[in-house]
Amino acid sequence: MWAYESVFYQIYPLGFCGAPFENDGVCVNRISKVIDWIPHLQRLNVNAVYFSPVFESDTHGYNTRDYTRIDSRLGTNKDFKKVCDALHKAGIKVVLDGVFNHVGRGFPQFKDVCERRENSPYIDWFARIAFDGNSPYNDGLWYEGWEGNYDLVKLNLRNGEVISYLLNAVGGWIDEFGIDGIRLDVAYCLDREFLRRLREFCDSKKDDFFLLGEVLHGEYGRMLNEMHIHSLTNYQCYKGLYSAFNSSNMFEIIHSLLRLFGPEDWTVARGAHLLSFADNHDVPRIATILNDKNQLKALYALLFGMPGIPIVYYGSEWGIEGSKNADDTELRPCLSRPEWNNLSDYIAILADIKKGSNALNYGGFISLHLTNRACVFKREAEGECILVAVNMDANDFFAGFNFGNTIATDLLTGEEITIDGGVNIPGYGARILKLQ
Repeated sequence: MWAYESVFYQIYPLGFCGAPFENDGVCVNRISKVIDWIPHLQRLNVNAVYFSPVFESDTHGYNTRDYTRIDSRLGTNKDFKKVCDALHKAGIKVVLDGVFNHVGRGFPQFKDVCERRENSPYIDWFARIAFDGNSPYNDGLWYEGWEGNYDLVKLNLRNGEVISYLLNAVGGWIDEFGIDGIRLDVAYCLDREFLRRLREFCDSKKDDFFLLGEVLHGEYGRMLNEMHIHSLTNYQCYKGLYSAFNSSNMFEIIHSLLRLFGPEDWTVARGAHLLSFADNHDVPRIATILNDKNQLKALYALLFGMPGIPIVYYGSEWGIEGSKNADDTELRPCLSRPEWNNLSDYIAILADIKKGSNALNYGGFISLHLTNRACVFKREAEGECILVAVNMDANDFFAGFNFGNTIATDLLTGEEITIDGGVNIPGYGARILKLQ
């Protein structure tokens, strides 16, 4: 699967392109801005882009009106096809957000229910409609909103017409834009039989089509099997990353990694390729939440070195900040142009190392050394052995472990070193050591 050997980049298009929050219906080609960023993506060594919602919606993209048309605030389908073609020409895969659990109030079939009530043929398209109730919008009927959000009308994913409608839409995305995968919004809410049919359909349409599910908690290994998909968002290790650095407690993240990927019988996601991230469109920027900004490089080294598919959220590669606000607009800014600094250089090197390493793409996880502020772990696969050593402290640190006298190359610097009873890790830094 191509995704397991990739480094992803996330773009939230409505924010990135500076679209108005409310859908004003005015068609403006803003999405072509992505083409101007392709040289930046190539320099960063990413080879896949995940676009948050791009289809016609009421406001933030997750309240879909039309699954077949690009949001008019971003442009036309023809505009977006040019973007996808340009990305593919540059060797970059395209993954879109599939928001299948719910739709917006502007979805035509829901508007029909509100207008025609009991006479609408679309009543069963939605999870629950009660004509003897009312909604916060005073519709004269009640319906189920996703987690109490009534701008998100929950679909009935056991309705054959709804399933056919959604699968036909996905088929159109593949045929029209040549997309390579889908990120399933709130996958933990989706009907398992629908997911099985979606997987079967996508497999029939395109080889190596990637399905990623958004989940928060739970037993990731079991969920992967039940959902019939390839990957899940690793929120457990997202929290462990920033929390470990902020509390000087490397034990937290290493415990999570051992629980998920370690060598013991109780490992719950061994062999899985979960999506690893430091931030995204729903959570504070890592440069905001991290107490000591000097630790950013060490944190990213851990992110790229641990099992998983790393993804970088646009702008975070040069350390922009952002906190959550009422509509999350601060997390989803319009950026006029890409920037570059030492952090960007470092992430680009990490991305290049990760993509080219069997051990980092497919290896297991064995902890060799662990203190409050430093760790060393081993990744090994197909004859390649990599040691990842990370130090969150300002001072250099010698991490001792029983590994004998071995020659290795630090892939971050190209330096050849001897591992003799341990390894010296630079302050606020890391080593990624390939054993010779």
